[in-house]
Amino acid sequence: MAPRWSAFRSLPWKLGALVAAAALVVAVADGLLVHRLSRDRMLGDGRSRALTSLAQEVAEARRTGAPPSELITSEGEMPPALAAIGRAGGEGTWYDAHVRNGPRMWAVEPAPGGGLAAVWVDMSANQRDLRALDRNLVGAGALTLAVVLPAGVLVALRLRRRVRFAASTARRIADGDLDARIGPGGRAADEITEMAAAVDTMAAALQRRLRAEQAFTADVAHELRTPLMGLVTSAELLPEGEAAGFVRDRVGVLRALVEDLLEISRLDAGAEHADLASVPVGEVVAESVRRTGLDAAIEVEGAPVAETDPRRLDRIVANLVANAHRHGRPPVEIRVRRDAGGVLVVVRDHGPGLPDDLLAELRATGPRRFRTGTPERGRGHGLGLTIAAGQARVIGARLEFATAPDGGAAVTIHLPNRP
Repeated sequence: MAPRWSAFRSLPWKLGALVAAAALVVAVADGLLVHRLSRDRMLGDGRSRALTSLAQEVAEARRTGAPPSELITSEGEMPPALAAIGRAGGEGTWYDAHVRNGPRMWAVEPAPGGGLAAVWVDMSANQRDLRALDRNLVGAGALTLAVVLPAGVLVALRLRRRVRFAASTARRIADGDLDARIGPGGRAADEITEMAAAVDTMAAALQRRLRAEQAFTADVAHELRTPLMGLVTSAELLPEGEAAGFVRDRVGVLRALVEDLLEISRLDAGAEHADLASVPVGEVVAESVRRTGLDAAIEVEGAPVAETDPRRLDRIVANLVANAHRHGRPPVEIRVRRDAGGVLVVVRDHGPGLPDDLLAELRATGPRRFRTGTPERGRGHGLGLTIAAGQARVIGARLEFATAPDGGAAVTIHLPNRP
């Protein structure tokens, strides 16, 4: 039920409800005001008619010496409230709405020979006019609501399209599409246009900074290559010994780091492209593990085949296996199977697993480079997961990070089905 009701919390429904409520309040307020003014005018007209008729009937009674048939002198035939007004010694009127044959407006005054004289006039026609006016007011309010509500919803739908486009563009920027822009989105100079311009300015500044960082990383890696080759050659010329072995080991680590930096710079620049082919995933995974020289138990269900780049898949698996050995505990297990969405490759270890804050970061923003586990540089991972995530994007795969229920980190490679 939640998704169904969530639609009523969207911007068009909220703005439509607000417009409808505002239109309804205005219509009701105007209707009540017009009804009251019309009723007051009706009552004023009835009083005037009743007093005029009373004056004419009293004048006729004085002229003829006998009360006319329409002049009422018996208090028993008058409403009690009207009789009370007459006994108070003044001229007055009384509106009696509780009459079966229609409302009446009474007028009363003291009679010349004593007692009271009163007449009434029929107000049925006035009441019918007032009811007709009320019906017209209700119809006009409904018509106004029927026109204003769709107009408000249409405006809200247009605003929602603009806001959703801005949100989708912001998500594209967050996912790495630094060329994505919202654009002006029309000629309206409103707050949404200002927000779009601010987001585009922020994206452009972010793009310039990231490209400068990528260029710096690539330049550093390229500049390090030449002296590094000299170090490699010099290390090979050293006489055999413990010191020479240590130097060769450190030079090898430095060489791997430079190669990783160059690979990351190519991935960041979008210079890498997949060479897709139908490959047996189980065999590619087994060969990748063999080349790493690390122990891993491989379980393959059936013979899953995926349309992917075997060289990049090998790079992803190798980095995940190395990361599992470096930061987890053996045994490292790899499971390859097919599901409805494609082929899954799960790499897991039996270490302490991923901390909750690191897991949340991996799921939200992906791996961050140069996280080595030392206190001054954060903890968790270095370049391996960054390269694996970058190569996964190139081949259209997806990495999913989790902690296994029985302990240990688990990384799932989702290789999608392709037509």
